Amino acid sequence: MKRRTAREKAFQALFQTITEDIDTDEAIQHVVEDPEVDPFLNDLVHGVMDYRDDLDQWIAGHLDNWTFPRLPKVEKTVLRMAAYEMKHNEDVPTQVAINEAVELAKIFGEEDSGKFVNGVLSKMI
Repeated sequence: MKRRTAREKAFQALFQTITEDIDTDEAIQHVVEDPEVDPFLNDLVHGVMDYRDDLDQWIAGHLDNWTFPRLPKVEKTVLRMAAYEMKHNEDVPTQVAINEAVELAKIFGEEDSGKFVNGVLSKMI
């Protein structure tokens, strides 16, 4: 599975964990067709969940005119994923994590979601 596809699937799984009371592994299984889960996707989802509180604090420290709880669920999920990659995945260059997050925000978010995500993540570098 390509990393872009893995990120999209990871976003979908993580979004489910926010919107529904669902176990992380169950959420992953809902978004993949193959019983064998891509290691990158698995690491991304579990990493975000394991470090969620730390990531939320880091993101919250770079928000202007927003509080973290007020963020829309799409942006919150995308920012968590990018923050995890930036902080905990040395295989992914920071700029790649940001670019991929902006693309996810454009796909799943509102019209200005990509710009918002880019602005927040740029402050976090």
